[in-house]
Amino acid sequence: MKKHNTVKVVLLTMVVFLLLTWILPAAYYQTSYVSQGRVQMGLFDIFSYPVTTMQYFGYIALYVLVIGGFYGVLNHISAYRILLDKIAEKFKSHSLVAISIIMTLFAIITSICGLNYGLLLFFPFVISLVLLMGYDKIVALLTTVGGVCVGLMGTTYAYNNVSILMNYLSLKIDSQIITKVIILVIGLALLIFNTVMYIKKKMPKKAKTSTEDMNYYIPEAIKAKDSKNVKVWPLVLILDLLLLVMILAFVSWSGAFNVNLFDNVTSAVTGFKLFGFTIFGKLLGTVNSFGNWTLTDLTLCIVIATLILSLIYKVKFDDVMQKFIKGGKEALQPAVLVILIYTGLVIVTYHPFQLVIYKAIFELTKGFNVFTSSLVAMLASFFNSDSMYTFNSVIPYLVSLVSDKSVYSIIWVVFQSIYGLTMLIAPTSLILMVTLSYLNVSFKEWVKNIWQYILEMLVVLLIIFTILVLI
Repeated sequence: MKKHNTVKVVLLTMVVFLLLTWILPAAYYQTSYVSQGRVQMGLFDIFSYPVTTMQYFGYIALYVLVIGGFYGVLNHISAYRILLDKIAEKFKSHSLVAISIIMTLFAIITSICGLNYGLLLFFPFVISLVLLMGYDKIVALLTTVGGVCVGLMGTTYAYNNVSILMNYLSLKIDSQIITKVIILVIGLALLIFNTVMYIKKKMPKKAKTSTEDMNYYIPEAIKAKDSKNVKVWPLVLILDLLLLVMILAFVSWSGAFNVNLFDNVTSAVTGFKLFGFTIFGKLLGTVNSFGNWTLTDLTLCIVIATLILSLIYKVKFDDVMQKFIKGGKEALQPAVLVILIYTGLVIVTYHPFQLVIYKAIFELTKGFNVFTSSLVAMLASFFNSDSMYTFNSVIPYLVSLVSDKSVYSIIWVVFQSIYGLTMLIAPTSLILMVTLSYLNVSFKEWVKNIWQYILEMLVVLLIIFTILVLI
């Protein structure tokens, strides 16, 4: 298999974007549709846009690199392999149940917290576990990327992922909440079903994961006599605390639930004065309250967790640095993919040809139409990759075309669910392409194994949209 397949696919996608800037005129919406003529992308832009991308989105690439460093150190700690073996052994006779539970957890956490990028932290752990249970890389992808994308399709209270929709459509976070839950449940059920069918039909015919792959994704096995005195509970505690902090920190307490407790506590702590000096505010610096965290805050937590685990398991500082750097190097290609994918976003933002396409599609029908809106939602997701930019690129214009506010909640469901579905197959999907790169699975092989689920889910979504319009 070609090692840099994902990079080639993303670069080819960027070339398509570049060509479209020359073929299509540009337009934007600001109270009215404004045509700009052609705004072509030039030769020097090819080199300057990645720099712009690093300025705005470099923190995401850094997050991916730090995850690589974290697992570089973790693979050096014997307790990690012992933990993986214990979990795999425990679920050996119920491995499908274990995979279903993991998918469900990923989907629910994404749906409520919006941790679609944050959960990348646990992808290497889950992938190692899936491989240890005897499954292949496609099953690992279905478990991780599949679970997160289902959560995106059925987003419920992930305020940061849907704030643009809320603002432009003037709706509350719990609008169409029952429909969103139904999409979440059906999406999960179909994903689990397709995963089971894949395992039954294709796994027996496929060769088992090679020893080389096992050694790359799973740390070296520990001999029984060497594992007796190794304590696993500190590692379990740290990993659980990381997950708990992630959930608490990324749930939008004030935006989604009108809970200001964490904002008030943070203000009280940072504002506390001792002899007229805000000691905690100075020591902590700029600190975001739970509910307002970003990947930058989470990156710091991962570094701290790495150092704590190194102290607990008595890993020498030189070894920590060596393994962290080595792990970061192994995550370099996924980090480069982050920059390339967001460079594509910069291209379509600076050269706004996409609204011309959306306008032409919307003009095929009058008013709101489920099918044209779904098509536009899919294209917008493909062009923009990031949910905020996806919705911002089309929703203001669509609202200007649709005067019937009773269908605004349906528009929300259409664009949110189609965005999640598109992230399962788009070459601009960060969560997908980064994981494909890590697993060295070609984009073509993934499409070959996911297209049936995409088609099934698309049919289900179109039926749900149609029912919503009829009632």
